[in-house]
Amino acid sequence: VQLQASGGGLVQAGGSLRLSCAASGRTVSSDAMGWFRQAPGKEREFVAGISRSGGTTYYADSVKGRFTVSRDNSKNTVYLQMNSLKREDTAVYYCALTYASSYAYARIKDYDYWGQGTQVTVSS
Repeated sequence: VQLQASGGGLVQAGGSLRLSCAASGRTVSSDAMGWFRQAPGKEREFVAGISRSGGTTYYADSVKGRFTVSRDNSKNTVYLQMNSLKREDTAVYYCALTYASSYAYARIKDYDYWGQGTQVTVSS
């Protein structure tokens, strides 16, 4: 299984970016997916999660109301729409997949596969 994250870049504060995470080697419609991020010198933290069907989403308080996670199972892809970006959103963003039947979206150890990360830099 490979997860390919893309869509990162440099954006001004207040701007928007859309990240994509394309999966190969596995049909992910039966898997929950998550987005995490890691800023320099900090631990990896949960950003958003989405259920298998896309009917349930879960967000970190720091991004709630600004970020939206979605998925297109026909394309085997998960997205993270990021609006009203702030400098503190600067980080490497990772997508992850869990095929566990029981998991917590925010628990890193529950995820089985990780993408390589895409850099998001927000300037003031």
